[in-house]
Amino acid sequence: MEKNYPLRVLMFLLMLLPFAVFGQITVKGTVTDFGSGKALPGVSVAVVGTTTGTITDASGEYVITLPGNSGKLQFSYLGYVAETVDVNASVDKLDVRMRERTTNLQEVVVTGLATTVKRANAANAVASLNTKELVGTTNPQTIDGAISGKVVGANVVTSSGAPGGGISVKLRGVTSIFGESEPLYVIDGIIMDNSSISGGLNAVTAASGGGNASNQDNPSNRIADLNPDDIESIEFLKGASAAAIYGSLASAGVVVITTKRGAMGKTVVNFSQDVGIAKVANLLGRRTLTEDRVRASFGAAAVPLFIAARDAGRLVDYEEELYGNTGMLYNTRLNVSGGSEKTQFFVGGLLQDEEGIVKHTGYNKKSLRFNLDHTISERFDFSLSTNYINSSADRGLTNNDNAGISFGVALSSTPSFVDLFPNESGIYPNNPFGASNFLQTRDLITNNESTNRFLGGLTANAKLYETDMTSTRFTFRAGLDFYNLKTEALFPRLLQFQSGGNGTGGASIQGNNFNLNTNFAAFLVNNLYLSDKTVTFTTTIGATRENFNQDRILNVATQLIGSQTNLDQAGAIDVEQTVIEERNKGLFFQEEFNFKDQLIATAGLRLDKSSNNADANEFQAFPKFSLAANLANFDFWNYEQLSMVKLRVAYGQAGGFPVFGAKYTSLVPFNIGGVPGLINSLQRGNGDIQQERQEELEAGLDIGFLGSRIVFEGTVYQKTVRDLILVQNVPASSGFTTRYVNGGELQNKGLELALSATPVETPGFKWDSRTSYWLNRSKMTELNVPAFPLGGFGNTLGTFFIEEGKSVTQIVGIKGDEGVVKLGDASPDFQMNFQNFFTIQQNLTFSFLLHWKKGGDNINLTELLTDLGGTSPDFDDDDDGDGIPNAEERIAALGVSAEPFVQNSSYLRLREIGLYYSVPVTALQSVFGTVVRNLRVGVSANNLFTVTDYRGYDPEVSNFGSNGLSTGVDVTPFPNSRRMFFHLSVGF
Repeated sequence: MEKNYPLRVLMFLLMLLPFAVFGQITVKGTVTDFGSGKALPGVSVAVVGTTTGTITDASGEYVITLPGNSGKLQFSYLGYVAETVDVNASVDKLDVRMRERTTNLQEVVVTGLATTVKRANAANAVASLNTKELVGTTNPQTIDGAISGKVVGANVVTSSGAPGGGISVKLRGVTSIFGESEPLYVIDGIIMDNSSISGGLNAVTAASGGGNASNQDNPSNRIADLNPDDIESIEFLKGASAAAIYGSLASAGVVVITTKRGAMGKTVVNFSQDVGIAKVANLLGRRTLTEDRVRASFGAAAVPLFIAARDAGRLVDYEEELYGNTGMLYNTRLNVSGGSEKTQFFVGGLLQDEEGIVKHTGYNKKSLRFNLDHTISERFDFSLSTNYINSSADRGLTNNDNAGISFGVALSSTPSFVDLFPNESGIYPNNPFGASNFLQTRDLITNNESTNRFLGGLTANAKLYETDMTSTRFTFRAGLDFYNLKTEALFPRLLQFQSGGNGTGGASIQGNNFNLNTNFAAFLVNNLYLSDKTVTFTTTIGATRENFNQDRILNVATQLIGSQTNLDQAGAIDVEQTVIEERNKGLFFQEEFNFKDQLIATAGLRLDKSSNNADANEFQAFPKFSLAANLANFDFWNYEQLSMVKLRVAYGQAGGFPVFGAKYTSLVPFNIGGVPGLINSLQRGNGDIQQERQEELEAGLDIGFLGSRIVFEGTVYQKTVRDLILVQNVPASSGFTTRYVNGGELQNKGLELALSATPVETPGFKWDSRTSYWLNRSKMTELNVPAFPLGGFGNTLGTFFIEEGKSVTQIVGIKGDEGVVKLGDASPDFQMNFQNFFTIQQNLTFSFLLHWKKGGDNINLTELLTDLGGTSPDFDDDDDGDGIPNAEERIAALGVSAEPFVQNSSYLRLREIGLYYSVPVTALQSVFGTVVRNLRVGVSANNLFTVTDYRGYDPEVSNFGSNGLSTGVDVTPFPNSRRMFFHLSVGF
């Protein structure tokens, strides 16, 4: 009997085999988006209560085997509501349609340089935009344009409508007067330079010759180099309480950009083509002329010219001629992604070719991105991000100009009866009413910015130790940002303002700018789990190193020989070189605590030292603290209608470096009797200069209703900047005139509200909506130097004025007998946006974004120039009925009151609108089989309309550049454009 025992056991197991097979369930299916029906790759599919799981492939398909004859499958995906489905032996195919989570409570946000947290647990108000919000409606020209009007707590102002972009971003108000005022940009861990580098046009326009030395050369921002379609998400760390992890670099906030990456599964190819047009969004119009009006404004000698042109039908609308070009817009994108379990890749390419609304202007960009993620083993993995960009922007000649030669300034004094067109030989006549023939200037000059740029980033992770209670990993991160920016501005000597002794005999202005940034970071991150993982401690320690190198060379050659443009073919050459080198080192410590998702606390400390500091070896400390309490997660909570009630508070500090060179007394070249040498500059160095220190306290309340289908977020904050860096006059007897000092304190207070909701969700219709409201109030709470003007055109026309106890962005000017008084403020009273996405029958989508800015004033000198030139469209109107024409009243105010030139810039703008149709999968398969995964067509528009009483081309204007305080000055800018597109996208 014992001899037969093994045989009996074998027979028993064979008898159980059918039951064992019967006890397993294999389920397969496809996971798609509930609204659009498109496949969702990378969805996590897990058997509840086990470690069994898989993810969907690039076609949204999955196969999973359950260990028993029944169970629960949970489907989870970032940005979507998790779905849990019961399955049993009768289920072998299960297709799941996941609903997008409009409120994004499950997405992760930045809490440290190497850690993240679910938004539902975050103690800071972190604004974020995903790829759908950035480019899901229409195609922005550049990434800076893609964020306009969408970020709660940000004041985004277009500094130019010229091709290639140009924008000013202020997060929670002004944080510096003379220091860095734009946020830090970090893309996939790479610190990205966002300089606005002058092309040297001031040598011709003399724009800075009127006492304002700010950058008025209309350059673009280098953040414009990015391809918006490459971006997966953007997070805005708006204040010191969130941005403290970046220490001295975070004075104006931090923008963290994450690009798209590949997913495991079949290789997928996505192709899209956009074709569109650009038209000027708004024209001022032209004055209706009569013989009497011509005689009064242009003199009796001009009357015969007017009569001849009028009788011959040759009255020309020169504004339409100059800005009325219909620019063709072409954008082609090709993305390829996929991978295996260990290696995933994403390759994205862009070809962009766009014409401007002014002839001979335009923007061309080529971009190639390669992102790679590879798992070497269970313990080691790395991610690689690379991006090459080649761009070229022809930007025309606009904005402020004291020589009267730019397009808009010359146009402002040119009546419709003068003939400026070239003759049969191509010879342009001189403009008798202006310093230049702007048609000649438009057709013959060059003002180009061309960039070659490479961005590269590496992140490597190593799991050093792991048990059920604790895990420790090491993270190393390196980033490189290199670009060569060439600027070229050519003004031939045959131009009206360059010939006949009026100009410099032609000018060739060429700049060559090299920028190399590198950043390195290493971190140890330990997770400790206690009480069955209901209590979690996350500890991070690390070190950072940043190197910034910029070398700018600007050559100005005048008295050109013939038609030559080479620098050596000129009678006079002026060379200017600026070399900037910065070296920063930092240490970072952070502790994060989570108790059952009920209480979440964070404490951190950043220590920085920099070559920019007065003492390069002294560490500056920047602490941060935060606490969030999710009341709805506590056991006592029994209000089912309120799925989330979170109280949060956060405090943090961040720094701002002194202006480069502030601690040194520079030497400048000087020539005595033909002998060159060096002498001290007029600015005295300050060896005791300290960093600006920003501290912020914010508190908030987040409430979720009806399973978080409706989420309200409210935040209040107070941000104080101490040791403000200002310019102080010193006694002339010292041999100097000025020096930088720590001489003030400013404060920003603000309110941010947001309501996200899905009001309707049925199989045939879905409506996602988000409404936001925000405001900021600034005040100069302490000023240890005399009050001073900053930007603008003096008290006669309006100027920004820094004064203790007053708003930092106030505009003052003369007002009759009242003297110099406050006439306005550049900061808006509040801003709101209203963004909506509608999905109809899963295939048709409609979306739009409305942006309302209430209040905020501009100094409008464009209208004054047209008044003085006799061309204002309302020149002869009499709005107040006093018998004096409008223009004459405004001109009469010169020297008496600046009030007519400080104008309210409120507006309501339809920033984006789009309509798309996705061809049903069944229809595609009947025609293309399985070759084509999806096909989408649509139409969209940017800036389709703007409702405003502002008397300028655009109430959103910043002619004095993107950096600094003066972001509300209007001097004949490059007008903004209205962009309309047809879209086609195909997935293979």
